[in-house]
Amino acid sequence: MATANDDIFDEFLTDRGHETETATWEQDYNKKRCPDCGGLHETSAVECSVCGWAP
Repeated sequence: MATANDDIFDEFLTDRGHETETATWEQDYNKKRCPDCGGLHETSAVECSVCGWAP
């Protein structure tokens, strides 16, 4: 749950060019794509088998 402190911190980071959105899988046709390394996975994947990233 977000708090006022989280909002202030997110605003601080955003003002300085940083992303504050929660990372999630990207979609590439009928596959999931890792937002960190770009590795493609089946839609049932829960962790990137290339770099180990997990949402």
